[in-house]
Amino acid sequence: MKVFQIGAAGGVGSRLARLLTQHGDASTGMHRRPDQAEPIRAAGADPVQGDLILDTVDDLAEKIRGHDAVVFSAGAHGTGRDQTTLIDGTGLEKAAAAAAAAGVARFVLVSVFPEAAREGGLGEGFEHYMRVKKSADVHLAGTALDWVIVRPGTLSDGSGDGHVAAGPALEYGTVRRDNVAAFIHAVLHTPALTRAIIELTDGPTPAAEAAAALAAGTSPA
Repeated sequence: MKVFQIGAAGGVGSRLARLLTQHGDASTGMHRRPDQAEPIRAAGADPVQGDLILDTVDDLAEKIRGHDAVVFSAGAHGTGRDQTTLIDGTGLEKAAAAAAAAGVARFVLVSVFPEAAREGGLGEGFEHYMRVKKSADVHLAGTALDWVIVRPGTLSDGSGDGHVAAGPALEYGTVRRDNVAAFIHAVLHTPALTRAIIELTDGPTPAAEAAAALAAGTSPA
């Protein structure tokens, strides 16, 4: 499998790139800043320059063409409302249109758990981020792509064990970035799991078993 990663330099994206290459898959990691190329290469992916704001849909489609799937884990990461709108919102819309134009139907979006930090008093900038992420989910769900939307709980950097809780509705919790990457890797290799919105936290079930159970329409153990 050849995967095009938008956000490959990030905490989840870099972990996913390592998993893909460790399991014999290929990854192309899109990056905006030149200094991101080497960390992406070190994670096992082939870096390619790209910009969700400046690139056209045709530009992005040319980069995506020839891959089997797209994983979108990019984000503005607190750089302001305008950037959030352009990257997390409009950027996702452009990437989805580019994937369709390139004939790459499989599209996995890393979104956000609806209850994430809602009692933290993080201000209007954070509330804007949550609105943009929800609108992006709605947009992707309305496309004809073979999409999966993964909504992780609060992310942490502790060493993961590859075990998760996953389902259409979960109690809010935390999840290690390692485990998010493991679950996305499992989703990519479970083609029957499609057009689903999945909430994700750390839990008791191996990621591959959780993805298989959701694809079969059953609850992971």
